[in-house]
Amino acid sequence: MWQEKDNKLYRAFAFKDFSDAFSFMCRVALLAEKSNHHPTWTNTWNKVEIWLSTHDAGDIVTDKDRKLATGIDALV
Repeated sequence: MWQEKDNKLYRAFAFKDFSDAFSFMCRVALLAEKSNHHPTWTNTWNKVEIWLSTHDAGDIVTDKDRKLATGIDALV
C-alpha cells in the first residue's frame, strides 16, 4: 500500500532476491521514462523503496504521482 506522508507517496517492495528487485526497478524505470515522471528510490538487496512527488508543482503529491503509483503497482 502506498502511504502519503510529508508531501510524498511512499511504498516499500520486497522481492525474493536482488535479481528480482533489480528487474522490478528496470521495469519501473521504463514506465517512469515513458511518463516523464521519475521517482526517488533506494535499493538494498531484495528491497526497493520508492517516494513520489511532483517537483515542478512544489514537491507535493499530484495526480501525476498517483497515476505512476498505479502503474508501478501493475508491475508487481
